Amino acid sequence: MGGQEPAAASHDGPAPVLVRLPPHLVVLFPGADRLVPVNASSVAEMVDGLDALWPGMRERICDETPAIRRHINVFVAGRRARLSTLLAPGADVFVITAISGG
Repeated sequence: MGGQEPAAASHDGPAPVLVRLPPHLVVLFPGADRLVPVNASSVAEMVDGLDALWPGMRERICDETPAIRRHINVFVAGRRARLSTLLAPGADVFVITAISGG
């Protein structure tokens, strides 16, 4: 019967992206890996996924406003991202801790 969506078009949630975490963050969460597949269609969903795996991760990446913390950078496709940045299936996401000093 015409008009029906193909079965492949209906999936259960977002596709996986590959998140690369910095060593300084990984050591704070026992069992965390530097390379983590997470099902997410935005950076905010990615942070939620990381927090589901390792409770407390969200507070290390985001502040209370919520926004990405000042000394944390998230890059998608070579560009700095915000929580609202959309993620394509299979995207490489880099979470990087900024180095500052005086």
